[in-house]
Amino acid sequence: MLDKIFSWSKRKTEEAEPGIQFGRYSDNNKSVEKVDRWNEAERLFKEKNYQQSLAAFFDYLKDDELGNVFHTTDGSTGEFHFLQGTKIIRGHYNGELLEAEVVLAKMPQPSVPVMRRLLEMNFNLYYTRYALNEDELSMLFDSDIETANPSKLYYGLKELATKADKQDDLLLHDFTTLLPADNEHVEQIAEEEKAIKLKYFKKWIQQTIDTINAIDADKFSGGIAYLLLALAYRLDYLIVPEGKLLNELEKIVEIYFRKDDRLVTEKNQDMMECFQKLTSKDKEEFYPYLFRSKYTFSIVTPQNYKTISDSIYNANQNIGWYRENKLTDIAAQISEYGFSYCQYSYSLPRPVSELFYLFMQINYGDYFKELGFKDSYYNAETNEYDKEAIVSRIKSIEQKWKTKYPEFDFKTDKLKFDNRVAFNQSFTTEVEYLNLETK
Repeated sequence: MLDKIFSWSKRKTEEAEPGIQFGRYSDNNKSVEKVDRWNEAERLFKEKNYQQSLAAFFDYLKDDELGNVFHTTDGSTGEFHFLQGTKIIRGHYNGELLEAEVVLAKMPQPSVPVMRRLLEMNFNLYYTRYALNEDELSMLFDSDIETANPSKLYYGLKELATKADKQDDLLLHDFTTLLPADNEHVEQIAEEEKAIKLKYFKKWIQQTIDTINAIDADKFSGGIAYLLLALAYRLDYLIVPEGKLLNELEKIVEIYFRKDDRLVTEKNQDMMECFQKLTSKDKEEFYPYLFRSKYTFSIVTPQNYKTISDSIYNANQNIGWYRENKLTDIAAQISEYGFSYCQYSYSLPRPVSELFYLFMQINYGDYFKELGFKDSYYNAETNEYDKEAIVSRIKSIEQKWKTKYPEFDFKTDKLKFDNRVAFNQSFTTEVEYLNLETK
């Protein structure tokens, strides 16, 4: 009976949901079989069976659902390429050397400012380096086969991929003489989807600013900071901006977490001003930074689950005063902040990412509905939750990941459906208590 319920729920969701991605890619989602391939790669390397070790390594990297990694081998030689956002990383190896390269942009005419920028950025690289090959700006990584153990390859190729994916957009924006290169694989999204994203991008910013302007900036400085940061994380997750737009959001978050002696009220004011500027963007400034692509590496790293639990716990501890003083919008978004901070800052285990996805669907159902999603978990007008659908979705996630996380147990009976504050706090509290010990 349970199998029928869960499989029906899964089919219903798959039929109802359009193929729209949310959030940043996390590579902290490897199956038991993939982890076994990593261990096999390490064992084979220690046995000096380098070619088979590389085959196991690239199989570990590959996300079978995405089709992001491609590897072929012929005896002691092999070729590979994999995707990271707007970039394709290509490489080859033989019995002595492994080399990988990614093209950032084309430079038809020599440019001293561009070369100075690349020279300065070279100092921040550990495994890779920038290079100029005729008119192409590239990044390179190489290693002797005898020292190319799985850990060195992972961190070296990750640096190559993530830095290239970020820098190509910034270079093209800052230096108009450069031309894009090797990005034909990027999938453009429909104009209708872009229009909806721009609409809600501006709507959520304006709603937050209006809420803040209605309260005392000094007395509620802590709550205002929560609102602004939760807004930044929500835009990052639900809008999925790329390039310059993503960089602007990251700079807003950096304002708050920058270690200086400024008061929270001053940081809040700076963040608000940055958000206000973003509302002036028209579609010509917004649409180019919305597209879909595939990834191999996460831009953030996994953390011990206690770090995630502590972040959620610490945020929820600050809800009480705002709830008691009828500031429900702030109280509800403090819970959102605790969870979304983790989604933004860490590479979360896949079941936790799926729970966050559900959490956002529940809280921002109007946005999902306009994007074409059929499932509705919460009616804001009547303040009613679809308890059965929510519990069914959570149980399907639990069942899906039981093999890898046998102690995974989300206690749905402890969810509170009285109002948005109670639900958000009870939902995130159960996420806090999850046992994500792997098999």
